[in-house]
Amino acid sequence: QVQLVESGGGLVQAGGSLRVSCAASGRILSINGMGWYRQTPGKQRELVAVITSGGSTNYADSVKGRFTISRDNAKNTVYLQMNSLKPEDTAVYYCNANVLGGGIWYQDYWGQGTQVTVSS
Repeated sequence: QVQLVESGGGLVQAGGSLRVSCAASGRILSINGMGWYRQTPGKQRELVAVITSGGSTNYADSVKGRFTISRDNAKNTVYLQMNSLKPEDTAVYYCNANVLGGGIWYQDYWGQGTQVTVSS
């Protein structure tokens, strides 16, 4: 089984910065893409940023230039550095990883979510 554990969320004022981390553990043979998604009450979960195993990245238009995704493959960890935060960035942030574990297929796993609140 694979577990994703997020950390680093919290409360910050508008214009501030936060970094969230997500560590994958368990039976892991390989990790393909990793990413961050966010969700607010009553809305669908949306993509924030993704990164491939080779380091290619993709961002939602709303966070381009403010957020940076990175990963440490040796630690099976993905990070999201969030700068110039806005109140509309307030959400629960979820980590996602596409993992080859004990089976023969890559599977998607999700973290439990971490709350990010940006006050105006």
